[in-house]
Amino acid sequence: MPAPAASFVAATEASTSGRPLLSAQNIRVQVDGRVLLDNINLDLRQGEIVTVIGPNGAGKTTLLKTLLGFIAPTSGNIVRSSALHIGYMPQKLALNPLLPITVQRFLQQTGANTAAIQQALTETGVASLLQQSLHKVSGGELQRILLARALLRKPELLVLDEPAQGVDVCGQADLYRLITELRARYHCSVLLVSHDLHLVMAATDTVICLNQHICCQGKPEHVSQHPEYLQLFGRQIADDIAVYTHHHDHDHDVHGNVHKGCSHD
Repeated sequence: MPAPAASFVAATEASTSGRPLLSAQNIRVQVDGRVLLDNINLDLRQGEIVTVIGPNGAGKTTLLKTLLGFIAPTSGNIVRSSALHIGYMPQKLALNPLLPITVQRFLQQTGANTAAIQQALTETGVASLLQQSLHKVSGGELQRILLARALLRKPELLVLDEPAQGVDVCGQADLYRLITELRARYHCSVLLVSHDLHLVMAATDTVICLNQHICCQGKPEHVSQHPEYLQLFGRQIADDIAVYTHHHDHDHDVHGNVHKGCSHD
């Protein structure tokens, strides 16, 4: 079988000031004659949060896996800064119900020691779950455990595929706030996929609207008014995003349960 036309390049100069940590150049992914991604060009720069949105089947997860090297592009180039540390949080975690495993043992598979594991769980708000069976944690708890696993890489780039999956809207707001705090703490960039259009618009620097190709990209307030975005998601959603605010005068637990009243406009 011939090698794919695409290439992955480790570029030392990409880590210098002003250079992107990772770049995709004219990426195309085609499988069995079906085009999954076409003409993808993007740069991920130090310290920014980039969110990929799009309808089901738009190629969002395929894009992440291609940038990470899990899927070989049919053509195009991916350029990474030299020795780039990436922390990846997958959309789903398949657990074998016949093989029970504690949170600690699960995270030890990264090669991290107990102190580092405890620190990562503390940073994501689930330190009390260290000895808990991974099969018995809630959806919100599991997302934070997976985020802790990504942090154990001491990432320069966090790649998060649907990080708020299975978490209610109030819990999502807390999780996105945590991601913003982690960006500042680790001085890392964040690339995430999300369907949570309302919340993500307030917690991102750049939005990429994807539908096999990049329909539009830019600041959230600009993308939400772009004609191709409106065609995909509708005027009502765009108007809702424009006026949506989350008044954080309350607390949540890791399940998203509200300790005080949760209010939104």
